[in-house]
Amino acid sequence: MIDLGDVEVLVEAVTAGSLAAAARRLGIAPMVASRRLAALEAELGVRLVHRTTRSLSPTTAGEAFLPHARALLEGEAGARAALRPQGQGATGLLRLTTSSAFARKVVAPMLPAFLAANPALKLDLLISDHRIDIAADGVDLAIRIGHPLENSLVARRLADSPRQLYAAPAYLAARGNPRRLADLAGHDCLVLSDNPYWDFLVGGRPLRHHVAGRVATNAMETLYATCVSGIGIACMADWNAAGAVAAGALVPLALEDADVEPYGIWAVTPTARFVPPKVRLFIMALQAVLTDR
Repeated sequence: MIDLGDVEVLVEAVTAGSLAAAARRLGIAPMVASRRLAALEAELGVRLVHRTTRSLSPTTAGEAFLPHARALLEGEAGARAALRPQGQGATGLLRLTTSSAFARKVVAPMLPAFLAANPALKLDLLISDHRIDIAADGVDLAIRIGHPLENSLVARRLADSPRQLYAAPAYLAARGNPRRLADLAGHDCLVLSDNPYWDFLVGGRPLRHHVAGRVATNAMETLYATCVSGIGIACMADWNAAGAVAAGALVPLALEDADVEPYGIWAVTPTARFVPPKVRLFIMALQAVLTDR
C-alpha cells in the first residue's frame, strides 16, 4: 500500500531539487526522507528519481507518476479540509516570502487576526527584496510586486499596485520639481542596485527609463528611508508611501509626459495542482486586506 507520507517526500524532493531541501520543508531528518523515498520506490517497483550528491531529478517513471502523486496529496488535503471542524482553520507550517516593505506595511499588520483565526498554524516569514527560488527553498507562497517572471510557477493577481514618484519637501525645495521625463536626468533618483530603471507609460505604451543618482541600495526599506530623509526621488508603491504622505514627509510627483506604470500584487505558488488549505486561507485573508485598502 502506498504511504502518503512517502509520496509527499517525493513531491517535495522533485519540487525542491534535493532531498535535503525536502527534509527541511517537511521538518524531518534527511535520512528519514531518504528512507521514505526508497520505500516508495520499493512499493512501486521502479526507480523514481536520479540522485547525486548535489541534485535530484525525476526518472521517466518518476515524471509519469508525479501528476498522480500530486493528485493523491491534493485529495487527502481536500478530505481533511472537509472533515475539519468549522472554525479550526489552517494547520502546519506556512513558509511565506515577500519583500521587506510589503512585509512591514501589509503582511505584519494582518498577522494577529490571521494567526488568531488559525491557532494550529505556524508561520515562517522569509524577507527578501530579491526573487528567491521558492521551489528550491521549500517556500509555499511568495507575494510579489511587479510582473511574475518564472514560467514554471503559478501566479495569481490579487490586486493592483499603483505607483508614483515621491520626494521629500526638503529635496524639492533645494532641487525643484521635475516636470517632464527628461528632467529626471538632472535629479538624484534613488534606485535598487540591480535595477536602475523605472517603468513608465508614455502615450499608453510601456517605456523602461534609465535613471541614476548618488545612492543605490539593495533594500526597498532603505530606499524608502533615504527618500524620506531628502536625498532624492524614489519610485514607490502608493501603499508604501501613504503614511509618509499623510504625515507630510513625502510629496507625490506627476510628470506631464509620462505616467508611472502600475504593477500588480501577485500570489505565486510552486504548483496549481496541490495548493494546501493553509496557502489558500492566507491568500484569501490577504486579498480581503488588499480589497479594503
